[in-house]
Amino acid sequence: MLTPAVSVIAVFIFVPMALTIWLSFHEWSTQTGFGAARYVGLRNYEDLFGPISVGRDFQRAFLNTANYTALSVLIILPLSVLFGLMVHQRRVAGGHVLRAILFSTYMVPMIAVALVWSKLYSPTEGPINQVLSWIGIGPQPWLSSPDTALFSIVILNVWQQIGYFTVLVIAGLTQISPSLYEAARIDGANRIQEFFGVTLPLLRRTLLFSAVIAVINAVQVFEPVALITQGGPANATNVLTFHIRRVGIERAQGGLGSAMAVMLMLSLIVIIALLFATARQKEER
Repeated sequence: MLTPAVSVIAVFIFVPMALTIWLSFHEWSTQTGFGAARYVGLRNYEDLFGPISVGRDFQRAFLNTANYTALSVLIILPLSVLFGLMVHQRRVAGGHVLRAILFSTYMVPMIAVALVWSKLYSPTEGPINQVLSWIGIGPQPWLSSPDTALFSIVILNVWQQIGYFTVLVIAGLTQISPSLYEAARIDGANRIQEFFGVTLPLLRRTLLFSAVIAVINAVQVFEPVALITQGGPANATNVLTFHIRRVGIERAQGGLGSAMAVMLMLSLIVIIALLFATARQKEER
């Protein structure tokens, strides 16, 4: 019964993964067929972690991706919990409207989001700098400065993704029995104690799932970089997905690009495994 589904997965997922791993041990130009690939062993991986320019560019892209992922997750998870609590509460009207507004941002294609935010970040006529000028803050470089470009892309990603993760938190909140809050209030717990003693522990599985999805989404960032910054300024936003495309397709270094893709996949597997291991340890305690 599982054969049709497993066959589709094998053709479109496992076969490309195996081919990418195989190519990572070869020197191969994307302008030639697979038969022209020449086995070079671990040389591609040695170049990635070596002192040559190929290694320096990869290491910078890897660091940019790690920073982007960490910032995105650290901002998205607390905000999703905050918005989830705001939407889930019933004392103030408008929760359904707020839910629709938040989730609508996730429905907008990332290409459209990137184009709109590139105008919002404009240093001269951009609305963000105009608003800042009203409170006495001078124009900020945003995408044109290596110090702020990556964080600007992070804010763009948070705006687009926050609605989806808020819905996940709301789903988790609906699974918490009201009787637990009643018992906490009987014991004299205040709102803050209810949150840290009841809500947050029972949201642990939801937050774990959200963290995994947020990490996967973050390491795959491509459209904002490709459309707005092209990896600049000074490689400040040159993330791995964009760098893999640049090396593997534009420079036709398919073997080297495959090695980068394998390293990205391995890093993602390690991060997700650590998240699950940490969550399992906390549950055992």
